[in-house]
Amino acid sequence: MSEERNTIYLCLAHMSEAGLEQKYVKEAFDTNWVVPMGPNVNAFEKDLEAFANSKSDGTAMLDRRVVCLSAGTAAVHLALIGCGVKTGDEVLVQSFTFCASSHPITYLGAKPVFVGSEGETWNMDPALLEKAILDRKEKTGKLPKAIVPVALYGMPYRIDEIMAIANKYGIPVVEDAAEGMGSRFGGQVLGTFGKYGVLSFNGNKMITTSGGGALVCRNEEDANRIMWYATQARDAYPYYQHTAIGYNYRMSNVCAGIGRGQMTVLNDHIAHHKHVQALYENLLKDVPGVHMHKQPADMRYDANFWLCAATLDADVKIQGQENAYKEVVKTAVGGAAGVIHAVDSAVTDCQPNENVEALRVFMLGKKIECRPVWKPMHKQPVYADAPVYTNGVEEDMFKVGFCLPAGPYVTDDDVRYIVDSIKEAIVK
Repeated sequence: MSEERNTIYLCLAHMSEAGLEQKYVKEAFDTNWVVPMGPNVNAFEKDLEAFANSKSDGTAMLDRRVVCLSAGTAAVHLALIGCGVKTGDEVLVQSFTFCASSHPITYLGAKPVFVGSEGETWNMDPALLEKAILDRKEKTGKLPKAIVPVALYGMPYRIDEIMAIANKYGIPVVEDAAEGMGSRFGGQVLGTFGKYGVLSFNGNKMITTSGGGALVCRNEEDANRIMWYATQARDAYPYYQHTAIGYNYRMSNVCAGIGRGQMTVLNDHIAHHKHVQALYENLLKDVPGVHMHKQPADMRYDANFWLCAATLDADVKIQGQENAYKEVVKTAVGGAAGVIHAVDSAVTDCQPNENVEALRVFMLGKKIECRPVWKPMHKQPVYADAPVYTNGVEEDMFKVGFCLPAGPYVTDDDVRYIVDSIKEAIVK
């Protein structure tokens, strides 16, 4: 009897073979540093700085500072505060992303203005960005307070064009590189181009601290201000006094211990994801109707391929397609944990094509996690009234796009099995 195949997940956390994560966590307990500060936090920040400041071409190091925080969402929140975003302000943010890119804007009483994508990287379209800036200035009498481009699935955005536009109008950039840990543009790490750069160490990211994130700052002054806000904005008195609203956003010393160990395998993880992407591209190149999302031919682009994304032509028929969206989903799709909000209908006015949903279900039956791409934020009910500037690219991609496993536990044999399963799913 053949051994039963385990479920192949998109990106599982993978600890170092040397078990360094356990070593540093044990040190935290042994020394009673079980608090949101401590030696592991400090050391993890230094490790991240060394990585973020390095250039792949060997040119002069950068001098960015890193502040470790409780989540990537917290990093976005504090970055917006650092940009001076206040109630009533507008922030331009990529629509094709996860909600953590836009929700913190609303935390501050500000308004997200969504910007659509261009079709090559799937990230913020520079032409739409400039159009949005000019239109918001005409409509509101003032410029947006910040720009938030996103490295969707680790793909670098059009950094040179976006930064040029941002500099032209004097608007600070918060790079959401939560999915782009280790992706580079022109040899420089994503998250180091703007005023701030957001990193995430959630359980399914390139490296993990279980939960957690970090903010890359351009200088020590900005880093100190962010750290002050992240530790309840306490003033320097021998008693507790506060002149600003702060937050309990500092990373746990225990979680940072995991991060220190993870830094020793970061480069290996990045190399593995790139290898898996290349294997998918090769094995799927002759499968009609299935197209891997590739990075631009421009050599400056160096994606980490956190997840490997693909599209499925609308006319491709998938087994079981006639049953797509017939039943209400009972649990969260995509490995999400926690409580989900029950719904009465299986359909919405903006959803993946029936063949994409059928493929997800078919692959699940093969013990393969196959997730839809992010639903554009401007099509989310919670943002129904938000301004949006789009050519419809991200809406089209949402209808046909899906994500395939790419994490460190995904073997070459797994990839071949996944590709064979896709071929099997297609009705000839």
